[in-house]
Amino acid sequence: MALDQSFVGRTYPPTAPYEVGREKIREFAEAVRDANPAYTDTEAAKALGHPDVIAPPTFVFSITFKAAGQVIEDPQLGLDYSRVVHGDQKFTYVRPVRAGDRLTVTSTIEAIKSMAGNDILDIRGEVHDEAGEHVVTAWTKLVARAAEEA
Repeated sequence: MALDQSFVGRTYPPTAPYEVGREKIREFAEAVRDANPAYTDTEAAKALGHPDVIAPPTFVFSITFKAAGQVIEDPQLGLDYSRVVHGDQKFTYVRPVRAGDRLTVTSTIEAIKSMAGNDILDIRGEVHDEAGEHVVTAWTKLVARAAEEA
């Protein structure tokens, strides 16, 4: 069954703040095998004009995807998550994510499309710091594959 188009534009409440830690940044940088010293060395980050270590660009996915859970788990939307695959991801940054940031995410359903029996759901996550300043926007595309005919 196709997802309800009336959900396009629906915005979910902001998440609780997520405090970005140096160790989480280091672990993420290691996991993606990015040896940029700005991710692990405070002095290297400061030499580049940052107040503390910064996170790799895709680090914020872990925060925005968790926030998108509000959309995914919305029983009224009717998304069958067992059929979902990750279709695409993109980010637009105002500034890098830094250690010590306390970030909240507000998720909005930006589009719902049906193609060849598949539902395609676009979720926009607006990430703000504790002062309310915009840090990054993340778009997540999820594809709910069509159920196979018996």
